[in-house]
Amino acid sequence: MFRLFDMLGKSTAMRALDDAFRAVGLHPLQIPEPVKLTVIQLTRRQVDDHNRDAMLAHSAKLMGYCMLGAEHFTETNSAAETALQDARFEDALEAGDTFDAKLVLLALHADLIAPDIADRIDMDDLP
Repeated sequence: MFRLFDMLGKSTAMRALDDAFRAVGLHPLQIPEPVKLTVIQLTRRQVDDHNRDAMLAHSAKLMGYCMLGAEHFTETNSAAETALQDARFEDALEAGDTFDAKLVLLALHADLIAPDIADRIDMDDLP
């Protein structure tokens, strides 16, 4: 039996997100399809199609940081990039209902978050 997704192929947004995940050190098969679709939907609400790929790459960096943890993220990326993502993570925790906070919550609720990152989240502050 064929799945509709297999017959039509992946969307350009899904391919761009898969490439962005690869760039930060995650194989796309490590991320469930519903999580990727949610990232795409959140991104579509933030930017127009012209800037979509850049925003997907931006999203994949924070998701990669949350999923890999600081140490493993640094192995694939630079220490400077890890510091940038760490700052985004901290800002997301402080700000609450932002795009980055939604990405962090997505990683947390999908049980994809690294233990060292999860330990930094105060569960009492979550919505």
